[in-house]
Amino acid sequence: MPKILVTGSDGFIGSHLTEMLINQGAEVRAFTLYNSFNTWGWLDTLPKNIIKNVEIFQGDIRDPNGVREALKGIDTVYHLAALIAIPFSYHSPDTYVDTNIKGTLNILQAAKDLDTSRILITSTSEVYGTAQYIPIDEKHPFQGQSPYSATKIGADRLAESFYRSFDIPLTIVRPFNTYGPRQSARAVIPTIITQLLSGKTEIMLGAITPTRDFSYVKDTANGFIEIAKSNKTIGEEINIATQKEISIEQLAKELISQINPTAKIICDEQRLRPEKSEVNRLLGSNKKIKELTDWRPQYTFEQGLAETIAFLKENLDKYKPEIYNL
Repeated sequence: MPKILVTGSDGFIGSHLTEMLINQGAEVRAFTLYNSFNTWGWLDTLPKNIIKNVEIFQGDIRDPNGVREALKGIDTVYHLAALIAIPFSYHSPDTYVDTNIKGTLNILQAAKDLDTSRILITSTSEVYGTAQYIPIDEKHPFQGQSPYSATKIGADRLAESFYRSFDIPLTIVRPFNTYGPRQSARAVIPTIITQLLSGKTEIMLGAITPTRDFSYVKDTANGFIEIAKSNKTIGEEINIATQKEISIEQLAKELISQINPTAKIICDEQRLRPEKSEVNRLLGSNKKIKELTDWRPQYTFEQGLAETIAFLKENLDKYKPEIYNL
């Protein structure tokens, strides 16, 4: 098995990917954000038999020296470290440039100099903006509708340039809206569920007409692994999507019916995004990933929601449903 580095391993998707790789027998170095409390994010919640097999590397993706040190002796890099909250990017865009663009540059430079065998750069469906056609395939135009998405477009194009200029073996992996256990409350599904579980009867949301293509986190993590297995994916940009969509309103009504049928949806003005910034429709094509890998979704939306609700019930104390989480 290759020696693997997962950046952003302390986060939502990264912790699931780390856990899945360990369960498959991989040797994993987990890059976590340094802090004086020595906390490892969601990795702290993994079973002891899993975390004891993880090599923890604390650093900052914005620091090229630490990134280079983390990549020494590594065969495969899964680069997931990023700032991802769209509303926070409206008032703190500099941090997104430093983390998402310069952080990715640090990975690319170190991988090039250290001759790393395989690099997966994490993109986002937000780079497409509102769908100009559906399903959105990898040839769809890019549109920076938020500072967050603009920085991810920049990171993607940097990655492309390193592949074309230096022939480094990378793939740009583009998950659509991932959900599941361990997701932060800045995302819509845990926002709805935690408000309902806390007993609120008025569920505060922003725009409810946009549609999204939701992928369960274990399917997303497995997509990364399957992409890394195939040499056919080198130099490609690849969606991870279910090719199904649901509106935020439909989603909220379904969760309300399951948890508290007396609750109702309330529009919270502070949660509304600027009109030209809101991505109104995302429906991804998964044709390419199915052609180039053995990946297939293993979870239905219903199964994924059930596991997410169960997790949030057990971990409601880690969330603050009474406030708007940026």
